Amino acid sequence: MRLGVMIGAERGDSARKVSRLLADIEWAEGAGMDTAWIPQVPNDFDALLAVALMGTRTTRIELGTAVVPLQAQHPVALARQALSTHAATGGRLALGVGPSHHWIIQDMLGLPYQKPAAYTRDYLEVLHAAFAGPGQIDVENDHFTVHNPNDLAPVAPLPVLIAALGPVMLALAGEHADGTVLWMAPARAIETHVAPKLHAAAAAAGRPAPRIVAGLPVAVHDDIAEARAAASASSSMYAQMENYTRILEIGGAGTPADAAIVGNESSVTSQLQALLDAGATDIWAAVFPVGDDRRASMRRSKDLLRELVR
Repeated sequence: MRLGVMIGAERGDSARKVSRLLADIEWAEGAGMDTAWIPQVPNDFDALLAVALMGTRTTRIELGTAVVPLQAQHPVALARQALSTHAATGGRLALGVGPSHHWIIQDMLGLPYQKPAAYTRDYLEVLHAAFAGPGQIDVENDHFTVHNPNDLAPVAPLPVLIAALGPVMLALAGEHADGTVLWMAPARAIETHVAPKLHAAAAAAGRPAPRIVAGLPVAVHDDIAEARAAASASSSMYAQMENYTRILEIGGAGTPADAAIVGNESSVTSQLQALLDAGATDIWAAVFPVGDDRRASMRRSKDLLRELVR
């Protein structure tokens, strides 16, 4: 089981967040986790800077972003930042990117949000040209005209994963990237929707079998109703986002809380295995606390994850 955890996005002042980030990644490395995934949310740390920081406390774990919004910066700037971070971590970056949501890009940042898939395709063309360096980046397409010198090259293969839930974005991920990084996609959605479309697109493009990195909230807790109530408290926002509601419906989950992986150790293990059986290549668990003793709850869930990667 190729297993990872989500790190970051906790509330708290900046000084506390740094120490918590470092403690969490040290635990993940010591526990044997294969990957750690850092979200990029509008009001939190820069994900790639966080990856570079975590690279100073680790030596082997893959460090991924889930995901960097594309519209917020020029692709040359993102390429430069990603290549620098990749080098700083010894070639352990997995770059997860995506076109984000209209309420972030348009409503918060005041940037256009038309045809996000076409924008992503053109953006990836610039990224791939940069990642093929060193050498001149020469790309002209509908969104970018770039003629930029580049003296950087990846210190190791740099996987690019796209946040993809709908058919168009899944096809794009299969044709132009190394796979997809998912959030809120239940096992049934991966088996019947994500994996078939992604693999078909990759095969048609002559690309290797893509990665499917499946992320879901996870809590080991005996009281299922209490666990789902806790999941609902932290994930209800996704019920207002159309792309998530569609993937939840495909996966047979009525609400984001229904998609959460909860139960005792045996049940959670079976549910994680179901994601792999459905076609996921990787899992990232967003561990959340349940009940009054938050530390004990988190410890129980993390203990199971550590056992599963041994």
